[in-house]
Amino acid sequence: QVQVVESGGGSVQAGGSLRLSCAASGIINRIVTMAWYRQAPGKQREAVASITREGIANYADSVKGRFTVSRDNAKNTMYLQMNSLKAEDTAVYYCKLFLGEGYWGQGTHVTVSS
Repeated sequence: QVQVVESGGGSVQAGGSLRLSCAASGIINRIVTMAWYRQAPGKQREAVASITREGIANYADSVKGRFTVSRDNAKNTMYLQMNSLKAEDTAVYYCKLFLGEGYWGQGTHVTVSS
């Protein structure tokens, strides 16, 4: 079994910062791409950022220059540093591990007040 757990969400004022973590555990026999998604109230889930096992990162246009994704392969952990947060960043943030059929975490809430 594989477990994916996000943490680090919370409430912050616009312009502030948060750092999310995603820890994967269980039977993980190789290093794979991991990604962050988010789902705002009443909207579809959207991709935010991804990072390959080699550390190649991709970002949604809406977060480029403000968010930074990183990972620690030894710990099977991915991070999302979010700076200059905006009200429109308010969402539940999910982590996905691209292993087999894919594994999702339960999500962590981020609320940005303007």
